[in-house]
Amino acid sequence: MTDQQTPLGSGFGARTTATQVLDGIDLSGRRAIVTGGHSGLGFETTKALTRAGAEVVVAARDPALARTTTVGLVGVIIEQLDLSDLASVSAFAERMLGASRGIDILINNAGIMACPETRVGPGWEAQFATNHLGHFALTNHLWPLLHGGARVVAVSSAGHHNSPMRWDDPHFARGYDKWRAYGQSKTANALFAVHLDRLGRESGVRAFSLHPGKIFTPLQRHLTRQEMVTAGWVDASGAPADPTFKTPEQGAATQVWAATSPRLDGLGGRYCEDCDVALRAEMAGEPFVGVRAYAVDPEEAERLWALSAELTGVDAVAGKA
Repeated sequence: MTDQQTPLGSGFGARTTATQVLDGIDLSGRRAIVTGGHSGLGFETTKALTRAGAEVVVAARDPALARTTTVGLVGVIIEQLDLSDLASVSAFAERMLGASRGIDILINNAGIMACPETRVGPGWEAQFATNHLGHFALTNHLWPLLHGGARVVAVSSAGHHNSPMRWDDPHFARGYDKWRAYGQSKTANALFAVHLDRLGRESGVRAFSLHPGKIFTPLQRHLTRQEMVTAGWVDASGAPADPTFKTPEQGAATQVWAATSPRLDGLGGRYCEDCDVALRAEMAGEPFVGVRAYAVDPEEAERLWALSAELTGVDAVAGKA
């Protein structure tokens, strides 16, 4: 049996940009949704997709800021969405369903990282709720619009190496660790893509997850300079100190590749990095490179799907009310 996590030899790499990924690809007439598509990697993704001809719905918690940021981009529609609020997720989806326009690309890009302990909804840990549960509910609500040939892309992270699913305490009720919480949420993103692909492939809807790389974006808003100095990311003055960091356009490349590459036709459920299917971590042999086995385990993915459906009350993809 072929290992799903076998690189394809895409011809791209860590320094490839989103624009280079789309060279020669015409997205005219196609519609994409990018959560957080006005900031950081999401903004670079929106720019690349619209330049290739796609219409992009930018789902933003702050629509006014999103309008300001995306001024001058042709083919952008701004809609309000707060992923930490399931009522907001449902309202956004209702507006999309009311427009009766199919969705060709859904990029679940928005997220938070290493925030102070925060509770949302009925007491859910904020990173798991925002990064995973909000996107889980969103994708299920939008399922009627994801026609055959559509791709759903979950932006995970090498941060998933920090934690598998904590089935006995997913909301960190017994002590909060911001990096383990982030890691669990990113493992959840990868597992979500695995099971969504399993459920959607007969309908022609495929799903992928990915690590975009290390990039300086607003995602680091909750980190102090000293934390980033200790991590080796910046020097004492705040200047970048790690040469492995990518530019935002390079960071957006893998999610754009996963959403559009013809090399992925007929495939799905893969975890990607550097614009290719990633190796399993035990094969990569380097810290935080490749995908951990628990993040692409089909049984773990099915278990997470069941938990997520129970928590959100939504399970349209599986054909349940």
